[in-house]
Amino acid sequence: MNDSLIVTLVTVALIALSALFVIIEFALLGARRHRLEELAPTKRSARAALRGMNDLTLMLAGAQLGITVCTFALGAVTKPAVDAWLGPVLIASGMPVWLAGGASFGLSMFFVTFLHLVVGEMAPKSWAIAHPERSAMAIGLLSRAYIWPLRPLLSWVNRLANRLVRASGVEPVEKAAVGGRDAATIRQLVEHSAHAGTLEPGMQRQLSSLIDLGTLPVASLIGTAQMGAAPMQVAATATVADIRAAGRHTGHMRILMAGPDGAPPAIVHVRDTLLLPPEAPVAQIARQALELAPAMPVYEALHRMRGASVQLAVIMENGRLLGVLSLSDIVKQILPARAGASR
Repeated sequence: MNDSLIVTLVTVALIALSALFVIIEFALLGARRHRLEELAPTKRSARAALRGMNDLTLMLAGAQLGITVCTFALGAVTKPAVDAWLGPVLIASGMPVWLAGGASFGLSMFFVTFLHLVVGEMAPKSWAIAHPERSAMAIGLLSRAYIWPLRPLLSWVNRLANRLVRASGVEPVEKAAVGGRDAATIRQLVEHSAHAGTLEPGMQRQLSSLIDLGTLPVASLIGTAQMGAAPMQVAATATVADIRAAGRHTGHMRILMAGPDGAPPAIVHVRDTLLLPPEAPVAQIARQALELAPAMPVYEALHRMRGASVQLAVIMENGRLLGVLSLSDIVKQILPARAGASR
């Protein structure tokens, strides 16, 4: 194997590696998180891409390090080789030696820069922007394998960079926002569209309410829905007759049954008592209530309630019942005029 072939193979490998690092950068910034989350249960590559988005600054640091190394390597290997190839050709064509040296240097520099810029950066960048989720999954596992041995070094460098950023008064971001857009940016787009007249006021309110779900704590919803009133509960020794009476009194289909001290209450559905005698205890048909913290964002609470297939959850803090949250309370936050009032 001659030197020319070795240089060619090394150059191709360096260009390919540079393209990979560029794809890592733009894929993680452009991919839509919710699309990857939909594929994560069945695709390992989607899970790897999500982990990369959660380690955004570390992945970007690794990609930038890789691009820098590839650039220096091309300058150290390919550029001198092209310079050495062009020099004799230019001299043989009749060009003076002093001029041939400068011309071969300039042409070799232009060739390597053009090759690296177009093939190693611009082309993969365009592909990653056009297909962010596909490219993120394509490089997900490979990028994680690349970052793993370099994690200590990159973490140290990243901490130094974060200190410099904080010193300038800006808080660093460690994970990618949804599709590269955070809630504040989306809110600005909604408000701008409403002011421009391209978005109806009602739709603006609904979209703003949806954006708030990511930061609004559940405690604010139970406060507006129940106005600070303590939720009605029946005793742990309650009977079917007690549940039916509580249902008639409150108008709710799901009744809270008090639990032991500090424990969340259970929930009894009036429907489950229809075939039981009035004197039968209801402890055997009670279901454990889903417990939520008051500071939990409404979006996360909605996700947990849907995952548990429940309509009602209890808000507990230090063993004390603060209130209840139903799916209708969340819907009222988004569509106040359309949500039902029953629980």
